[in-house]
Amino acid sequence: MTAIARITLLSLVLGLSACAVHRPPPAPTGPTIPPSGPSTQPSSKPSGPVIAPPKPLPSKSPTFAPPPGAASHWDGKMQVYVLDEQPDTFYRQRTYYRWSNGWSRSISPNGPWEETNVQGVPPGLSKQYAQ
Repeated sequence: MTAIARITLLSLVLGLSACAVHRPPPAPTGPTIPPSGPSTQPSSKPSGPVIAPPKPLPSKSPTFAPPPGAASHWDGKMQVYVLDEQPDTFYRQRTYYRWSNGWSRSISPNGPWEETNVQGVPPGLSKQYAQ
């Protein structure tokens, strides 16, 4: 035999022996579960930066207690509770604050109200209602 014929025969034998050694995996017998990772199929949308939806603002403060007996929600920007049933009335640390052409404060949501200046209200609240 010539050298080319020997190399061809040897390559053929080695190639076929590899098929005999490596068996294909068994076919699944039960229902298949689609992969949970990203799809490998091309999408019709252009890919771009993924923007996460904004986190919802908390309804309660992690530091300050809500006003007792009053419906309210926490405003993280102003750092106070906003009373739902009394317009322009706020609460933080056992004090109610009210805006009515100027600031006043009280220990009760129904008064009596004492006039105060911007230094007498929480900083976030005074920035929102700048005089």
